[in-house]
Amino acid sequence: MNLRESWLLFALGSAFFAALTALFGKLGVAGINSNLATFIRTLVILAVTAGILSLRSEWAKPAGLPWHSWMFLVLSGIATGLSWLCYYRALQLGPVSKVAPIDKLSVAIAIVLGLAVLGEKPSWPLLVGGLLIVAGSLVIALF
Repeated sequence: MNLRESWLLFALGSAFFAALTALFGKLGVAGINSNLATFIRTLVILAVTAGILSLRSEWAKPAGLPWHSWMFLVLSGIATGLSWLCYYRALQLGPVSKVAPIDKLSVAIAIVLGLAVLGEKPSWPLLVGGLLIVAGSLVIALF
């Protein structure tokens, strides 16, 4: 397996950076408006992503992209923005040790959506793992 192209490597990187996002977000949102914090974070993400695109010469003409890509990326952007606004407000109000794990209920929700909307095939490990994520989130939220 080519590690540089492995989905697993990028998924683990995503988890690691999401953990840092929770920690740094909790520290950064202290004493400021959570919506302003989300805006600042968004500007940083825009700059970092533009830098990566530039360094890798991966810019493409927007007119050349399929309309369905535009539509779903816009919807994804809206969902991401709303998620971040909720996440930063939750971090402002609650402990990172509870907010971050509950936020990861998105994993179980994504599993259900993958099965229902995308027609992905269920498996016992997938279903058991998803239920364990839900159970863990409930334990964290309720106790």
